[in-house]
Amino acid sequence: MKAIIYTQFGAPDVLQFKEVEKPTPKDNEVLIKVHAASINAADYRLMRGQPFVVRLAGYGLRTPRYPILGSDIAGRIEAVGKNVTQFKPGDEVYGDLSGTGLGGFADYATAPEHVLALKPSNLTFEEAAAVPMAAVTALQGLRDKGQVQAGEKVAINGASGGVGTFAVQIAKAFGAEVTAICSTRNVEVVRSLGADHIIDYKQEDFTRSGQRYDVILGVNGFHPLADYKRALRDNGRYVMVGGSDKQIFQAMLLGSWMSMGGNKKMSNVMQKPNQDDLVYMNGLFAVGKVKPVIDRCYPLSEAAEAMHYVESGQARGKVVISM
Repeated sequence: MKAIIYTQFGAPDVLQFKEVEKPTPKDNEVLIKVHAASINAADYRLMRGQPFVVRLAGYGLRTPRYPILGSDIAGRIEAVGKNVTQFKPGDEVYGDLSGTGLGGFADYATAPEHVLALKPSNLTFEEAAAVPMAAVTALQGLRDKGQVQAGEKVAINGASGGVGTFAVQIAKAFGAEVTAICSTRNVEVVRSLGADHIIDYKQEDFTRSGQRYDVILGVNGFHPLADYKRALRDNGRYVMVGGSDKQIFQAMLLGSWMSMGGNKKMSNVMQKPNQDDLVYMNGLFAVGKVKPVIDRCYPLSEAAEAMHYVESGQARGKVVISM
């Protein structure tokens, strides 16, 4: 089969388009003919091996442990292991392989059944591939950490990216009043997703506007935690789900300390792939409350170029690799 492999950490030019052996599913796994995969920030962090903590997390200290990147996939099951009970050959599925060895940037991939769900019938393979990590991250950040309730004021900082475009729509589905923060070029995209208010961060610093929010979801860009805390109402919650290395480390190291002795909670969410949340998202797709936003599609052979584009920070929504 064709696959994108890398044998050393570095820039996108370490990615190689090669012929490799087709994987064989274990007893609890399925073999998937991959129709589409999407790129996440996690992919280019693993590709570069930066920050160094990703290497310490089990992805290889000097060389990559998993030679094929790609967590988010959508495709059709070709074969099942003898212990698989939920799926059968021919089923169209999608899921997140980030906790099971990756391997999505290839013609075929294997996965345990518990990380997969049936692909929504009203989504294409490309749209489904855009969902797993980004949508579930937004869902877990808003629902589990942010505990968003109907009528609350929610700010999404970094509303036009992969996680952000899902977060705007999910927050609206929860009945929140949503303020989306993005750049000038992305205002119309975010408006089309149903945001109640839009702030162009190049024109205004939303943390200094005097407006206060019940929940702030920090996806991209950077503000010191003190700025986010100032923009929260009493009993407000700030949740970091991604962004610059500095933003991530601040939230992880200082969030708990800044939450002590007050009624404002500063936290971060580490997305956990699971089937139940994919099924939950299927319900939102079925009723039209959420739709994936895809900026560009690339063929597998142009994965390095696609990674360059995602790293540039210009993508609106998701970038997809179509097989």
